[in-house]
Amino acid sequence: MATIQEKIAAMEAEHKRKIEQLKAADELIQARKVAALMKGKRAADTRRKILAGSLVLEMMERDEKTRTHFIARLDAFLTRADDRTLFSLPAKSKPSAVGEGNAP
Repeated sequence: MATIQEKIAAMEAEHKRKIEQLKAADELIQARKVAALMKGKRAADTRRKILAGSLVLEMMERDEKTRTHFIARLDAFLTRADDRTLFSLPAKSKPSAVGEGNAP
């Protein structure tokens, strides 16, 4: 038969284990809340970009001066060939000389 001290130690160990489980469950809940918040922020950011882009595309369709301005800005901004293709921009050539300040 276990002594009182052994029973106390066993109960303390069991309580410690349960406390650790509860803390782990709380951390998981908090991590899920943060992930949901970040997902919502990313979704809102994506929606803003889509809406702003839609406005710009409409403005480009309605006004040639605006179109010319935005295409010039896009030409300077876009570097990936597939992105440039979306706006019928030619692919940018990569610099051939080493040491021109274009670090990878």
